[in-house]
Amino acid sequence: MLRAPVLSAVLAIAALVIASALIIDRVADIREARIEARFPPTSEIVTVEGREIHVTVMGEGPDLVLIHGAGGNSREFMTEIGEELAQNYRLFIVDRPGFGWSERISRNNRNPFTTIAASPADQAHILSAAVTAKGASAPLVLGHSFGGAVAMAWGLNEPATGLVIVSGATMPWPGKLDAYYRILGNSVGGAVLPPLISAFVSTKRVDTTLSGVFAPQPVPVGYRERAATMLATRARSLRANGRQVNNLRPHIVEMSAHYPDMALPTEILHGDVDTTTPMVTHAIPLSETLPNANLTIMEGIGHMPHQVATGDVIAAIDRVATRAGLR
Repeated sequence: MLRAPVLSAVLAIAALVIASALIIDRVADIREARIEARFPPTSEIVTVEGREIHVTVMGEGPDLVLIHGAGGNSREFMTEIGEELAQNYRLFIVDRPGFGWSERISRNNRNPFTTIAASPADQAHILSAAVTAKGASAPLVLGHSFGGAVAMAWGLNEPATGLVIVSGATMPWPGKLDAYYRILGNSVGGAVLPPLISAFVSTKRVDTTLSGVFAPQPVPVGYRERAATMLATRARSLRANGRQVNNLRPHIVEMSAHYPDMALPTEILHGDVDTTTPMVTHAIPLSETLPNANLTIMEGIGHMPHQVATGDVIAAIDRVATRAGLR
């Protein structure tokens, strides 16, 4: 048995840990409430299959779904590219499950210790149901980064007319994820780290992260605010991101075995200096695997072509629309 002084010390430490956790959670809750007040939903939230999914519809023309990447949200496409595309397409701009204002859809998702995550196929299914509820029919689908994996799953399993894959995470990659994702994606790290980040992360740190994502291009002036990047610092979004990225590779391995059977017209765009999803790992082998794909390599461009080379991305969308007989 523990002696009384030792037991008292253990209880005191436990009480301190619990009190600290409660304080951190409270600080995180206050900060998240302020962020959400600053960046409310941009449209109504659709309930499909018992889950709330945020979809913004704008423009007129052929239906086009825009799917953001890891840590993003739908406002990322309400910048210059969305404004231009809305002149010729009816856009369905979605928040992936767990991001922006869309609910997480994985089983047991409210348990902070779970490592279960929604697969690309799960996400494609719920997003397809959501945009269908808003009037879309066999749309064109564009996916950026992680959204590229969701777009590929959509093409394999859901109604679509054509795909555009921008800097997509679409093929199995060698090696391990970096330590941040491995820690955030495990049960203990996923429970403990998100509230700490949510409570104390600075905008300077967020800007540093954005600079790394955009490199070698600079982050557009005002991008953090326009794209509501701070929504990604909420604990629930951090958990969703960590779990989804940590679980992605096995799904990609399974999906990629079926790529040769997918005949949808597909445009693949990738920057040749993208270090987040390297071209040689993803875009080039994807283009060699798909039977009906065109590859555009963008010289000197990093991971964010849709923000820094908008015209090239719009041109690719126009090409796939033409190939699909929509223009």
